[in-house]
Amino acid sequence: MKNLCLAVFLITVLASCNNKKESSTTPAENMVKNNDQIEEKLKSTDFDTIIDDKQVNLYWIKSDSIKAAFTNYGGRLVGLWVPDRNGNLIDVVVGMGSVEGFVNSTEPYFGATIGRVGNRIAKGKFKIQDEEFNIPLNNGENSLHGGTKGFQDVVWNAEKVGDKKVIFRYRSPDGEEGFPGNLDVQVTYSVTDDRSLIMQYTAETDKMTPVNLTNHAFFNLNGEGSGRILDHKVKIYADEFTPVDSGLIPTGNFFNVEGTPFDFRQFHTIGERIEQDNEQLEYGKGYDHNFVLNQTKVGDMNHAATVIGDDSGVKMDVFTQEPGIQFYSGNFMEGKNEFKSGATDEFRTAFALETQHFPDAPNQPDFPSIMLSAGEQYSTESVYQFSLEGKPNL
Repeated sequence: MKNLCLAVFLITVLASCNNKKESSTTPAENMVKNNDQIEEKLKSTDFDTIIDDKQVNLYWIKSDSIKAAFTNYGGRLVGLWVPDRNGNLIDVVVGMGSVEGFVNSTEPYFGATIGRVGNRIAKGKFKIQDEEFNIPLNNGENSLHGGTKGFQDVVWNAEKVGDKKVIFRYRSPDGEEGFPGNLDVQVTYSVTDDRSLIMQYTAETDKMTPVNLTNHAFFNLNGEGSGRILDHKVKIYADEFTPVDSGLIPTGNFFNVEGTPFDFRQFHTIGERIEQDNEQLEYGKGYDHNFVLNQTKVGDMNHAATVIGDDSGVKMDVFTQEPGIQFYSGNFMEGKNEFKSGATDEFRTAFALETQHFPDAPNQPDFPSIMLSAGEQYSTESVYQFSLEGKPNL
């Protein structure tokens, strides 16, 4: 009898340990073996609605080894499925399971196309040829990601082109959120057979205006709902970053990363130094900073960053034609919003890597300009490419 009790006890302990381990990896209910199962979990009917008198829908694009879901509400990436080391397709982009979830979210930027100006503008003010413009303040005393109703809150015109591409178009009218000029924007999202998500942005204006477009996908490379991202390994190809004040506005200086928690020139986990006594980390409540890319080239693009999911083995490389990238470690996630997996957006359960020109560029003379003149075309491309740690792309 004693031996039986001991056996039962050991089985219970082992089961408990296994459950604890499973809770730190991608939940089984969020794993799928093929593309068809994904669409059973994310319903198009939950995105079929009218907002601002415009039709909202869900759009799927896919290749043989990667699948993405978008909605034209905010030109938004809803989910992105890639293979993990066990051959399961896991959703590495967190997001809501319905358009209502995005509309009501306390975090408005999940997966969205950001504009006219990504990142912050100090005190919502800038000048063009001595004329001052004012953008609504929505981040303390500053403007963030285009003002109160940026591109994340508008309904884009959408066109699906074949299985692998969706195009979003939007005309931002003169004076919208205080910006001058009519701005015609087109963003093309496409997937490829080498497990890449390509983002191509173009824009034209009839008056000079600042433009800095990006996508604000929040990633967890172990899969949505798998817990914190602090053990993800990160490499950023930058020798400098732009330090900020307490309002997260750049000071205009460039700091060398050497000897600081911002040195990701070799792999470090996100959590390794995030709690260090450092003024910049205190201001951002973690990482929420622009890194100055050091022109490590792959073709005509900057290799910006590499991230590896510790449990899944999923590796993400970021390439861009932009000069900078904003690394955000999920410091303001508060568990108030429910994702499509049923998990909530708990503290630091996702990160973002936003390719960009530098924050507050209209007010920083030493930063690359983001001013677009009438008759010019804004054009830039960024890529998220996925593979497995230690294995080439298939």
